[in-house]
Amino acid sequence: MGKRTFLLLILGVMGAWYVYMPLPDYIEEPWAVVSMQTCLKTLSNLMLLAELLGISHYMTSAMFVMSFLETPPISDENVTVVDTTFHNVPVRVYVPKRKTETPRRGLFYIHGGGWCLGSAELSSYDLLSRRTAHRLNAVIISTNYRLAPKYHFPAQFEDVYNSLKWFLRQDVLQKYGVDPTRVGISGDSAGGNLAAAVSQQLLRDQDVKVKVKVQALIYPALQALDFDLPSYRENAHSPFLPRSFMVRFWSEYFTTDRSLERAMSSNQHVPPQSGHLLRFANWSALLPERFLQGHVYEDRALSSSKLANKYPGFLDVRAAPLLAEDTQLHGLPRTYVLTCQYDVLRDDGVMYVTRLRDAGVQVTHDHIENGFHGVLTSGLKLGYRLEDQYINWLRENL
Repeated sequence: MGKRTFLLLILGVMGAWYVYMPLPDYIEEPWAVVSMQTCLKTLSNLMLLAELLGISHYMTSAMFVMSFLETPPISDENVTVVDTTFHNVPVRVYVPKRKTETPRRGLFYIHGGGWCLGSAELSSYDLLSRRTAHRLNAVIISTNYRLAPKYHFPAQFEDVYNSLKWFLRQDVLQKYGVDPTRVGISGDSAGGNLAAAVSQQLLRDQDVKVKVKVQALIYPALQALDFDLPSYRENAHSPFLPRSFMVRFWSEYFTTDRSLERAMSSNQHVPPQSGHLLRFANWSALLPERFLQGHVYEDRALSSSKLANKYPGFLDVRAAPLLAEDTQLHGLPRTYVLTCQYDVLRDDGVMYVTRLRDAGVQVTHDHIENGFHGVLTSGLKLGYRLEDQYINWLRENL
């Protein structure tokens, strides 16, 4: 074997090792998933290197890359698209062109991205909003919000809440031809977190007269107390959202101090005085039996760290809606929750379903056995089927 052949063999083996990713047997379009994950892994490694060399913060580099995936507000034959602001918060508005004799539904959508990334202008969210507006004959408000690491909690929550309250004003609803009795809120991942949080806040806000009829939460992140849930254990290295990334997203939501990330990664960030909150994330009591198989719940060793005093946000119900008392859940609108088997956030959503049902909230839970985080906007066949399920639920309930 010549040196050149041997070198090519070595490079081929290294390339195969780099690209290889073990996938569950039931994942559809595996080569498409592997290709997408390889691209994401390559970009992520480059951004981590840039951060290590002091060139750029990881999230700043990621936002720069994602900016190339943004699309301008171009109207098409079905939907008029405009960019504007609601209470100084940038939003993108989608209004169907077809004529209607009655006011339309309205849906307020919140993008994901770990409170650090993404925008309503991303092509994947733009396409989802266009299709939802056209198929539902609904006005879609796709909101932006300030992002970490430049801005931390509660900036993201406040932007979304202020934007939503602006939309729910009678004069604004009338301007866009929206029926005030048929307004919903939705979001995916961190957007699902914000949707759940502002829905809870809206329920208690007596100054807002128009309430939302439904909430739709797509693989939402709902708690930052326990990163050792069965879904975190099983999917620590799953495609698109490994455990390490989710922990970092949570910590960046509150601070750029990496000591919080390290404490969260080892599950050593909850202080003894907040130990009572762990009951809201006690997966041994809140998860159905089929999610518990092979997992044993153990009492947590609480931390003596003062991180919770410096960064109390992860104990705040506005950041972690799963920590709401039962009385705060009672009266929430009809709810749709979509979870995926191969997703670290799976158990957050499943536990919230349990708690909402126990509080008397009507919940539809779609659990996708062959799904993974981000699949709804992935462009894969499974994503389009989930979009159909999601829009059909909105059509029947909103």
